[in-house]
Amino acid sequence: MVDQLPNLGRETEMLNAMGLDSMEDLFSDIPEGVRFRGDLPLPPPQSEEEILSDARRLLGSNVAMGSRTSFLGAGLYRNYVPASVFQLVTRGEFLTAYTPYQPEVSQGMLQAMWEFQTLISELVGLPIANLSLYDGSTAAAEALTCAVRVHNRKASQPNTVYVSSLTPPDKMSVMQNYCQGAEIIIKTLEHNADGTLNLDSLKAAAGSCGVYLEQPNPIGVLDEGLVTTKELIGEHTALIVGVQPVSLGMVEAPGHYGADIVVGEGQPLGSPVTGGGPLYGIFACSKPYLRLMPGRIVGRSIDVDGKEAYCLTLSTREQHIRRHRATSNICTNETLIALMGAMHMALLGPDGLHDLAYRNAAACQKAKEVLGETSGVRIVHDTHHFNEFAIEVTGSAKDCLAYLDANGIIGGFDLAKWYPEVTNQILVTTTDQTTLGEIEALSAQLSMWSTHKEVNA
Repeated sequence: MVDQLPNLGRETEMLNAMGLDSMEDLFSDIPEGVRFRGDLPLPPPQSEEEILSDARRLLGSNVAMGSRTSFLGAGLYRNYVPASVFQLVTRGEFLTAYTPYQPEVSQGMLQAMWEFQTLISELVGLPIANLSLYDGSTAAAEALTCAVRVHNRKASQPNTVYVSSLTPPDKMSVMQNYCQGAEIIIKTLEHNADGTLNLDSLKAAAGSCGVYLEQPNPIGVLDEGLVTTKELIGEHTALIVGVQPVSLGMVEAPGHYGADIVVGEGQPLGSPVTGGGPLYGIFACSKPYLRLMPGRIVGRSIDVDGKEAYCLTLSTREQHIRRHRATSNICTNETLIALMGAMHMALLGPDGLHDLAYRNAAACQKAKEVLGETSGVRIVHDTHHFNEFAIEVTGSAKDCLAYLDANGIIGGFDLAKWYPEVTNQILVTTTDQTTLGEIEALSAQLSMWSTHKEVNA
């Protein structure tokens, strides 16, 4: 066609192919009230070399991960991931189409997926695990809708779930988006001043479809009272527990104290933080939830020759094609990242995971001891923590973090972003990568900040 219309520009050529005379004709059905008539604030066209030069300039402005002392966590944690994981996951066998519909040519991938499920099942203390979800937030939201599907007929509070009031707003937003279309009501559970769950508040949840709690909770508190939760809410209300998977190297698996569904963000196992991902969601459950759980499961069986064989099982066509009949609206998953988690767990083994958890806990305890003796700093919750804890500082947390940043330290997370009424608290996170020198440097800078505020008061 180009040869036939050598004098026409590309724009005119395309309009002619559509039977139109002008760009105005192309967009004539867009109402005038929503049309943009100005010029977009974009630079002129660039050559490939210019684009590459700009990209290098922009990337050069980034601060390399690990180049600065950081106490930022709040859901993502920088545990050390063995180099072997990154080498193994780049093997061509794993870089395949994400859904192994043809088991006869996908046995290696399917076995690796089955191993992931088995490891997660053992980790959380429940018999069934799926092949991961997008992330921890979607896993939590899927757990709520799954609980309603299973318990709604017998619930004295139908279409109702209870969620911890400490749940971060970004995760709560995902839950609300999932629940609003299904007309599921979300009510909140209150916490005591020490960060633990208010058990009187929990009693109101009996007879609902499900209860969502986290252990450790979003401010790092390990709540010993959760072991009695299932007794209080009853058999016909699902207990959903969100976990930080590394903590299960030293903390009781939720399945052992009555959890029906366990979810969580898998990133601390296998995946570095990088710029905020990639992530994968953990989802495990007990048998009553098996046929109404989201996602896919790999099963192990015996083929016609008597050999072990793996294939997708209990994964209906509705999950992939007839979406209106599906148990979930997920359309993909994070299998490759989940396999990195499986590799990390396999390389650690039970003893290695135990050691990793204790290294995280030891760093947290040391940071609490040092910061607890720092002038102008108060540990907010005098209880047990894992990975992170809240501190109260002089002045606003926002200003304090800006001061720390100017002095080379990412001091933590401003809790006002989650809980607007709390303006002077910072969530400080430690992991196995946190050193005593870094903790002491944070203490010194916080002390200087406190002195600075007092002088200028």
